Amino acid sequence: MRRIGHVVGGSETGSFERTSPVFNPATGEQTAELALASVEEVDAAVDTAKKAFADWRHVSLSRRASILFAFRELLDSHRDELSEAITAEHGKVLSDAAGEVARGIECVEFACGIPHLIKGGHAAQASTGVDVYEIKQPLGVVAGITPFNFPAMVPLWMIPNALATGNTFVLKPSEKDPSASLIIARLLREAGLPDGVFNVVQGDAVAVNRLLEHPDIQAVSFVGSTPIARHVYERATATGKRVQALGGAKNHMVVLPDADLEMAADAAVSAAYGSAGERCMAVSVVVAVGDVADPLVKAINERIAALKIGPGTDKASEMGPLVTREHRDKVASYVDIAADEGATVVVDGREQSFHGDGFFLGVSLIDNVEPSMKVYADEIFGPVLSVVRVPTAQAAIEVVNGNPYGNGTAIFTRDGGAARQFEQEIEVGMVGVNVPIPVPVSYFSFGGWKASLFGDSHMYGPEGIHFYTRTKVVTSRWPDPATSQIDLGFPTNR
Repeated sequence: MRRIGHVVGGSETGSFERTSPVFNPATGEQTAELALASVEEVDAAVDTAKKAFADWRHVSLSRRASILFAFRELLDSHRDELSEAITAEHGKVLSDAAGEVARGIECVEFACGIPHLIKGGHAAQASTGVDVYEIKQPLGVVAGITPFNFPAMVPLWMIPNALATGNTFVLKPSEKDPSASLIIARLLREAGLPDGVFNVVQGDAVAVNRLLEHPDIQAVSFVGSTPIARHVYERATATGKRVQALGGAKNHMVVLPDADLEMAADAAVSAAYGSAGERCMAVSVVVAVGDVADPLVKAINERIAALKIGPGTDKASEMGPLVTREHRDKVASYVDIAADEGATVVVDGREQSFHGDGFFLGVSLIDNVEPSMKVYADEIFGPVLSVVRVPTAQAAIEVVNGNPYGNGTAIFTRDGGAARQFEQEIEVGMVGVNVPIPVPVSYFSFGGWKASLFGDSHMYGPEGIHFYTRTKVVTSRWPDPATSQIDLGFPTNR
């Protein structure tokens, strides 16, 4: 049995006093034993990062950028290794895993521009003989707590910007698919990153809570469910930390009667069932406006029949298993719940059969869903697509804005005016116009509104640079000593 531990100071460690199993979701077999960090092991990682910060903060911007360039090249040359590790522990198909790695590489590419990104402002002669300028400095030791659904991409939302700005990093990845974090640690070291600047602690709530309360952790980045995001935000801010905590989602795709029906149906199936629906940006609700509802549901149903579900390593598979047996069973339970609440089960994913003991579940389509129903209110995080019918575009906006989440949304239409009204009025952080999964490119920032975000900074891009730095304003004067005198008056800019 393979044993997976931590990486601290460039070395693999782990007492294995407490452990957790790691499974292959496609077979249901345990493939590894994961060490769960104790408080003492977390403290050792933080102490190592704190010591490394003393030197790393003074490393030149050009040197940091060169390490990130080398890291980018190593990620590119190890795409297959990373993708295979993700598929083996998460279950998503290899093409999806490769796409995840590609989006992570984009974030590294953005951070390679750190010499430009971190420039401050300068005002010469702000007052007579006085110059004023700002400098951006690192925070110190920062932590990242990342989810199972993107074991490479989400850490790469955080790590490049944090390291580029001069911080040191402690990562606590999901215990369900930890191997990607070890590959990232190895490639960073091969790229020339000094030992101790990046560290990995595997673990559960013990490790998470210690990171949130540790006095030497200056900032915490988190992606996960809303209840845990709220816990992370409240507990970490209570100890004076800076926090960006991205929570759950209930993403709506609004389809107007004038939309290209074929495009909308393709997009709904792709966005709802890709990665088995285990995406925070997955479309889980289609809001069908007016007469488009019946033909749209029919078109989606026709496409479902052709989906190929199987092991992620099979090139013919379009969707793999869910991450755990427990999660699969929970997702499946919503089909019964929806029927009991009066919705129409058009396609029941539980009726599909699969070989072996993998954590497979077919896709479900549920029509005539109302916002009062549990299948609508809960973040299911699986291959279940609900259809809500409304009479008008304004009613669709009201449905979306009435939801407590505000992560992502999309509208499908040929009407530019309707699209503009939607993007202006919708209370959601990321909006797609004929784009079902509007994940921003790396030089913008990722994040939602309302219960999808705790904190005031979004992830990666310009807001990532802002999050991992603090600004210092310097006012300087180099006067002639002969003109120096005492002046008790209030300073003015003259």
